[in-house]
Amino acid sequence: MNRIIRTHIIEITGVLIIALALYVISFSSSIKDSISFPPSILNLNTIFISILIEALPFVLIGVLIAGVIQIFVTEEHIRKCIPKNKLLAVIMSCVVGSLFPACECGIVPIVRRLVGKGVPIYAAMGFMLTGPLINPIVIASTYMAFGNNTMIAGLRMGLGFIIALMVAFAISLFFKGTQFKSSTANVHIHKQPKEDFITRLWSMLTHSIDEFFDMAKYLIMGAFLAALVQTYMPAKALLEAGNGPVSSIIVMMGLTYVLSLCSEADAFIGASFSSIFPTPSILAFLIFGPMIDLKNTLMMLGVFRFKFVMTVLAFVVVIVFVSILLVSSFL
Repeated sequence: MNRIIRTHIIEITGVLIIALALYVISFSSSIKDSISFPPSILNLNTIFISILIEALPFVLIGVLIAGVIQIFVTEEHIRKCIPKNKLLAVIMSCVVGSLFPACECGIVPIVRRLVGKGVPIYAAMGFMLTGPLINPIVIASTYMAFGNNTMIAGLRMGLGFIIALMVAFAISLFFKGTQFKSSTANVHIHKQPKEDFITRLWSMLTHSIDEFFDMAKYLIMGAFLAALVQTYMPAKALLEAGNGPVSSIIVMMGLTYVLSLCSEADAFIGASFSSIFPTPSILAFLIFGPMIDLKNTLMMLGVFRFKFVMTVLAFVVVIVFVSILLVSSFL
C-alpha cells in the first residue's frame, strides 16, 4: 500500500512540476522579459501546449469510460456479447467502434480495460482502429471540412472500415492472450464483490484517476515529441519529398503520424493540404492518423508489449498504404 501511495505522489508531483514550468514559460511576462527565448523554443512550447489542451479532455473521457467498464461491466457481460467466431468478433468490434464517439487520445485506456475484462485482443484492436476514425462526429467534421464533399467522407468511412477489419483479422492470426506488459498484467481484475451504488461509483472514480495518471505521462511524452518534430521539420523538404503519387502518400502518412492530431479536427488540417497533395494522399492522411499516431503509439507501449505494438503499427502502415494505392486509380 505504501509503495502505491509513493508512486502516486511521485506521479502527481511530476505533473505539477510540468504544469508549473508550462505556466512560467507561457504566461509569466516577467520571466519572458528577463530571459530571451529563441522563436523556435516559443513555437515548440505553443504546439506542445495546444496538443495537450486538445487531447486532455478526450483522455479524461476515456479514463472515465474505462472506470465504468472496470466497475460496472463484468466478465460475464463480455462473454455474452462477444461471438466465439473470430471473424464475427472482429466485425462486431469494428461496428461498435464506428458508432462510439471516441478520440484516439482516450481510446487506449478504454481498450486496456476491455482486454482486461476478457475481450479478445484482436476484437479490442478492431474497436481501437474504428472508434476514432469512423464515429459520427469525425464523419460530420470531414463532410464540413471538405465543403460538404460526400466522396471524401464516404471513402474515409468505407475504406477505413475495411482496413480496420483487415488489420484486426491479421492480428487474430498472429497473437493470442492479452499482450499486456508484465508490469500492467494486473489490469485483469477479479470479480468485484457486491457493493452499494455509491461505493461502486467511488471505486469507478478511483480507477479513473489511477488510469489518468498512468496514461498522462505517455501522452506528455508523445505530445512533446510531436511538437519537437513539427517545430524543426523543414516544410520545404516535406513538399519536395511528396512530389510523386507514391511518395506523396508516404509523406502524408508520416506527417499525420507525427502531427498526432485529434481525429475530430484533423479533417480541417487535411483539407488545407488539398491544393498541394493529390486526393489519395489526403485520404491516407485522414485514415492513417486516427488509427495510430505518435502519442497513441507511446500510450500503447505503456500498456502492451513492444513486439505487439510494433507489429500493429506495421500492419496498419502496410495495409493503409496498399489500400490507398489500389483505390488511387479510381480517384
